[in-house]
Amino acid sequence: MFGLGIASTLLLATTTATATTAAAPAPAVSLGAFLGSGQEGVDRSALLEEWLGGTELTVGHTYLPGDLWSNIEGRPEFLAPWAQWRQEKAERLFVLNVPMLERNEEQLPDEEVRELLRTGAAGGFDHHFATLAERLVAAGLGDAVLVLGWEMNGTTYTHRCAPDPEAWKLYWRRIVTTMRAVPGQEFRFDFAPNRGTDAIGWDRCYPGDDVVDIIGMDSYDQPPGETFDEHISQPYGLQYHADFAAEHGKPVSFPEWGLFRNGDNATYMRRMLEWIEHVQPVYHTISDYCPHGVWQCLQNPVSSEVFRTTLSATPPEPGPGRVPRPGTTDPEPEPEPEPGRGPRPGAG
Repeated sequence: MFGLGIASTLLLATTTATATTAAAPAPAVSLGAFLGSGQEGVDRSALLEEWLGGTELTVGHTYLPGDLWSNIEGRPEFLAPWAQWRQEKAERLFVLNVPMLERNEEQLPDEEVRELLRTGAAGGFDHHFATLAERLVAAGLGDAVLVLGWEMNGTTYTHRCAPDPEAWKLYWRRIVTTMRAVPGQEFRFDFAPNRGTDAIGWDRCYPGDDVVDIIGMDSYDQPPGETFDEHISQPYGLQYHADFAAEHGKPVSFPEWGLFRNGDNATYMRRMLEWIEHVQPVYHTISDYCPHGVWQCLQNPVSSEVFRTTLSATPPEPGPGRVPRPGTTDPEPEPEPEPGRGPRPGAG
């Protein structure tokens, strides 16, 4: 119902030059933005739609906190506002990032991560994911896209792959099998590494076509690669991502993308939107907080205008045109990063 897939013949036959120089037409894929973890994310969606001239956000995206297993299990009160948003319109898609381990941002040593991955692969954490699946189904979110163990090829998260790729893959398979066994579920599982090699080539972490539904990628304007052409052509870059997905018969996604190391970069914004239009992902969600975003973050006005002009349903008025937050007459100050989100790849 939501997937727009990619055609293997298109990806394999269309050149990089063609993909990155054509003007981006009106949006044809499912659009969203990470705007906040809970009710505030739902509330801000309508305001962002207004800023985009009525363009509808059909993707709602949030993250389960990775501090404790009790939060990874999906507390009903956390899921409730997203369940209500999802159920209001049939075409909406709920995307949930799911940590594979608790203490997910505590920089645990590789030795401890290796043991935790092996415990998970042996079934030691199955009950947590069974509970999460049951709660999602009970909330009416049984058709969610689950971005499980995102950015596994990096070093930021405890659920990283490099300390033991074989255990990581077995653990992923165990989680998917456990969650798919819950009656009423129609989950899709999104395997979403960072762009580039990072700590390990992410194909070494790929757990198998039978337990992956979508092959995603988190891609920010930062190294590896100084230019967007390098983002495309580098090892484990955007072209490799598209080709790998086509070879495995999977659609692509971009659960996280946005600005970063190169500041307010209109060229990156334009080229990324063109690339999205070219590969036709199931969905894409920009990380809309500073320094990555374009609406809640005022420090990127030029890129903001590119995003808004490209994706607006009606021609935007000149200037930033930000919609005030609820109960205010002026836009709110730039928000701090959301709790539980952690630094971006390469941020520390």
